[in-house]
Amino acid sequence: MNSVLIAVCIMLALSLARVHVVIALIIATFAGGLLSGLGTLGTLNNFNSGLGAGATVALSYAFLGAFAVAISRSGIPDLLAGQVLKKLDKKQGENPALARTICYGVMAALLVMAVCSQNLIPIHIAFIPLLVPPLLLVTQKLKLDRRAIACVLTFGLITPYMFLPVGFGSIYLNDILLVNLQESGADVSGVSVIRAMALPALGMLAGLLIAVFISYRKPREYSDKKLKRAEHTEVKYSGRSLAVSGVAVITAFVVQLMFDSMVLGALVGFVIFSISGVIRWKQADDVFVEGMKMMANVGFIMITASGFAAVMRATGDIQSLVDTSATLIDNSKALGALMMLLVGLVITLGVGSSFSTVPIIAAIFVPLALQLGFSPLAIVTLVGTAGALGDAGSPASDSTLGPTAGLNADGQHNHIWDTVVPTFLHYNLPLLAGGWVAAMLL
Repeated sequence: MNSVLIAVCIMLALSLARVHVVIALIIATFAGGLLSGLGTLGTLNNFNSGLGAGATVALSYAFLGAFAVAISRSGIPDLLAGQVLKKLDKKQGENPALARTICYGVMAALLVMAVCSQNLIPIHIAFIPLLVPPLLLVTQKLKLDRRAIACVLTFGLITPYMFLPVGFGSIYLNDILLVNLQESGADVSGVSVIRAMALPALGMLAGLLIAVFISYRKPREYSDKKLKRAEHTEVKYSGRSLAVSGVAVITAFVVQLMFDSMVLGALVGFVIFSISGVIRWKQADDVFVEGMKMMANVGFIMITASGFAAVMRATGDIQSLVDTSATLIDNSKALGALMMLLVGLVITLGVGSSFSTVPIIAAIFVPLALQLGFSPLAIVTLVGTAGALGDAGSPASDSTLGPTAGLNADGQHNHIWDTVVPTFLHYNLPLLAGGWVAAMLL
């Protein structure tokens, strides 16, 4: 029995059984280590040595969480939500064509905000509870299907980080994907991640267009009795606080690009909020801790996943798993690519985080991909797509939990049937096809 395969299956089974991912990873780590003959001490040593690989990413999330809370305290989200509501209220009418235009306008605004939350203003899902609930009254009047909004938000939360190496995309593509591929034996120096992930990103775009213009185009009724404006604590803002926010965001973005460091960029942005007085000095500690709490879960998962991957490499069973897999697919590149993508889909569905999946699958897939003769560009595509597969459609993913948190403010949006199932069908299938085609062509 292959210890790596057993460890992955245990991790997946426990995750699907709703055991916390960190606990599932630790249990699977010891199961794999002990079965391989490493022993308790050997497993612990390798696990501890691997934890450091995820520390940089976890620290980035902690600072980004603090930066996100600081932005929310500045009043920008309240300003944006208020302006959208005013314009929509003025244009509301009985004209069907106008109503449809407004529907698309609402979805376009949410899409832009979701994209910016991953790259330009890296606050991840923190904007959803601020902007979405106040818009539910308008979407109900327009009879806009919330499943379409869920698909729009999930697209904006996933596609930017898997395609653009900025913000969270820098973490996923540069700090996680390329680093783990290099450590697993693939020479990916000089590889363009944008070129590698272009076709998979187009698959995501196709899914979005199908969801918005075909699947969920028809009006959908929601109960007036259940609908109510969700509780929303408004933050007072001024021209000065908004100006400081703009300076902080732009500076953080520039610093991030100059030094290729999300930690430094977020730190500089947070410091600007503090020294400007928008975040009072005596409140800075509370704001920073609040932001760290918001991102702590994801950070711990990624640190633990790095330790898990280190133990899997130390077992020595990866090569035997690769040899067996190559034999089963009869050294077929087409079948090999499909198998790797499907395995990535299943693992990410269980783990709920593509950022945590990459360290796990890279250690297994890179040797197999090299043996099958895939180019470095194709390997980046395969592992990058395999990691992203399942983020849309996983019940435990931030990319589905976030949209549900906003759309279900009045209790009329089911997490599984209105977010998870629609995003799974519209994104995982075209992403799977796009990743496979790209791997075969590159």
